[in-house]
Order: sequence, then C-alpha cells, then structure tokens
Amino acid sequence: MAIIVNLDVVMAKRKMSLNELSDKVGLTLSNLSILKTGKAKAIRFSTLELICDVLECQPGDILEYVDDQQKTTTR
Repeated sequence: MAIIVNLDVVMAKRKMSLNELSDKVGLTLSNLSILKTGKAKAIRFSTLELICDVLECQPGDILEYVDDQQKTTTR
C-alpha cells in the first residue's frame, strides 16, 4: 500500500513554481519540497486545504492510493 503525492503534477498543470506556492500557502520551501518529492509521512488537513485552495484542485488530485500489486505492475 502506498500513497503517491502528485503535487508536482498539479503544480505543473497550473504552471506554478514551488516558490510561488510557498508564498501563497505560507509553508517553507523545504516542507513543500518534502511533500512534493513524496518524502512526507503525513500532512495536516489544514495544509492540504490551503494547497487545494491555491491550486484550485481536490485532495484526490494531490494524493493517490496505489496498492502494492498495482505499484509493481506499473514499474
């Protein structure tokens, strides 16, 4: 079971840089980078809400669940 973070995909679709998102959301670049690269172990709902508000998206656009079998067959 894995949760995949697609923040980079949504940011690319919106043509928004990490610096711009950081300014609008009020999170540090390092924390957003950790989230963007999938290294984060958790995210607060309030943070997810801010990101979704700025990127005009749904939480499901940013977070995706992939089970182990699906994960191994897509590689």
